[in-house]
Amino acid sequence: MRILHTMLRVGDLEKSIAFYTKVLGMTELRRNEYPDGKFTLAFLGYGDEASNTVLELTYNWGVESYEIGNAFGHIAIGVADVYEACENMKTVIAEGNGGGEIIREAGPMNAGKTIIAFLKDPDGYEIELIGGRE
Repeated sequence: MRILHTMLRVGDLEKSIAFYTKVLGMTELRRNEYPDGKFTLAFLGYGDEASNTVLELTYNWGVESYEIGNAFGHIAIGVADVYEACENMKTVIAEGNGGGEIIREAGPMNAGKTIIAFLKDPDGYEIELIGGRE
């Protein structure tokens, strides 16, 4: 067994795809339209679906926003150097190429030594960057 994907509902599919591809460096792997159900699914990731866990973005046509709720925490992404990743992401965000925002600068985690940072995607979902786990 393995985890296949994590699904997030998004209010603007193109804006979300831009964030995950341009800011976080994922690749859009496939997109499926479901006119009868009035929704679109886009699958993104760092490798093929056959051997990697991917992110499924679900856009329900006509729904522009969702409440995140208090049960969801964050998505964690391993990077070699959190400081460098944050600087690169700031540049992409500032150029208007992907949206999102850094909400916790790179630095040691509270009560630990692991270097982390947090950002939010265009829908407000939090992504944690964790150093040394690429």
